[in-house]
Amino acid sequence: MNSTTLNQSVITCPHCQATEIISVEEGAAPHLHRCRSCSAILKPKSGDCCILCSFGNRDCSSSEQNLAA
Repeated sequence: MNSTTLNQSVITCPHCQATEIISVEEGAAPHLHRCRSCSAILKPKSGDCCILCSFGNRDCSSSEQNLAA
C-alpha cells in the first residue's frame, strides 16, 4: 500500500479574489492552476517555485523542507 501524505492549502485568485482549498502530495509543487470562479490560469510569481508559494496561505512542502535545513 502506497502511503502518500496530502497537504492542503487555501489558494486565493489574484484576479477575482475567490478562494479554493486544494490538496497536493507532499513534495509536489504545482505550477499551474485554473481558478474555478473566473477560469484564470494561475502561474507562480517570479522567484516562487509554485502556485502554493505565490497564492497559497502557506508555502509548499519543498520550501518548508529547505527552511528547516
